[in-house]
Parts: sequence; C-alpha cells; structure tokens
Amino acid sequence: MSIDELKKVLVEDTEDMHIKGDKKQPRKGVFLLPNLFTTAALFSGFYSIIAAMNGDFSGAAVAIFISMVFDALDGRVARLTHTQSAFGAEYDSLSDMVSFGIAPALIVFTWALEPLEKIGWITAFVYAVGAALRLARFNTMIGVEEKRYFTGLPSPAAAAIVAGVIWAASEHGMSGESLSIVMAFLLPIAGLLMVSNVKYRSFKDLNLKGRVPFMVLLLSVLIFVLIALEPSLVLMVLFCIYGLWGPAAIFIKGLR
Repeated sequence: MSIDELKKVLVEDTEDMHIKGDKKQPRKGVFLLPNLFTTAALFSGFYSIIAAMNGDFSGAAVAIFISMVFDALDGRVARLTHTQSAFGAEYDSLSDMVSFGIAPALIVFTWALEPLEKIGWITAFVYAVGAALRLARFNTMIGVEEKRYFTGLPSPAAAAIVAGVIWAASEHGMSGESLSIVMAFLLPIAGLLMVSNVKYRSFKDLNLKGRVPFMVLLLSVLIFVLIALEPSLVLMVLFCIYGLWGPAAIFIKGLR
C-alpha cells in the first residue's frame, strides 16, 4: 500500500469515528413523519387565528391546545424513529413561534385588548416578543441546559395559560371586554416569565416505566375525570399553577 493510499484510509476511518461518536449531532435532510406532526401543530396554530377573526374564541383556544399535543408528539416521534434533523429543529421553532407566540397574542388582542387601543397592542407585542426571545434562547442552550429544568416559562405553557383563560371565560359566558384589564396584566407577565431565569420542571426525567404508589395512579385517574367534566376550567387551573410554581419555588427558597 502506498503512502497516499494509507493517508486516504486513515482520513476515512477518522471521519467514520467522528460520525459514530457524535450521536447527538442532528442529521441533514428532511424526514416526513416528525415534520408531519410539526405541520399539524402549525396548522392548528394558524387555524386558531382564523377562528378568532371569525369570532369563535372557544374554537381558537381549543386549537392552541391541539397544537400543543402535536408539538409534544413531533419531538418524541423523531427520537423514537431516529429521524432527528437540523431542519426539523428549525421547523419546530418556527411552528412554535406561530402557534404559541403570534397566535395567542392576536387572539387575546381580538378578544379583549382591542378596546384598550395602544395599550392593548403593546401588551400583545410584549407577549409575542417574549415568545420569540424564549425560543431563540432555548435553541442556543440545547445540550447546555439541565435536562430536568427549563430556564423560563416554556412557550407552550404560556400559550396554554392564555388560551385556558379565554376558553374558560367563553364557556362560562364572560366577554373579553369585561376581562380586558386582567388580560392586559396577564399577557405581559406571561411574556416576561418566558424570558426570565426562573426554573420550571421539564418532566423529561419522569420515569413512566417504573413502579409508582397506588395513590399516584388514583390521582392521575381523578385528573382525567376532572378534565373530562370541565376541560376548559381544569386545564386553565393546571397551567396557571404550573406558571406560578417557578416564582413560588424561588419565594419559598428565599424564606428558608
């Protein structure tokens, strides 16, 4: 074997070792299955805007929650089928910006904040830019951030808080105009929590395969029953508790 041939073999072996060793590096290319779920999430987010424009605010809020389901599935499907890609990661971020950033801001403005004029659209913008900054920071912290926690309120959870309030209020006959002041405070608070350094549990370390006490199973069944009975109210309460959990944990820690 000549020296040139030996060099070529060594270079090829080194490249193979690099590819095999760097398993976390997203692959190039477009995979159909996970991107279909991302497209479904984007479609739901876009539909929520159309529904709000037509005055169907309950449908708009429900569409946000449906988008959350598809958004949760696309990453898990990609990991299960080993189809993670750089394209998929970028596409998912853009979908999240529409579904959990622009859509909730526009829905709340149309539903409650329009009578406040300038204050209304400024508060909606604070939420939208908070979601954009949250997603940008999340993308730069991939592989650096601790798996168990998110830094800042996740954008789907922030959108669920907003959509939950709209859905529950609409279902119980409350108009957006009567809650305009409340939403003018809630929207920027949610936006600021997204860009804060408050830690929120990600539940990515939750072991669903392990054994649990019987009471945990009973509590899970109870939650499903409550959601079935009053989905709008229960989901709103659950996500509001999650949103408050981060600041409350800091406060309790400070008291100690």
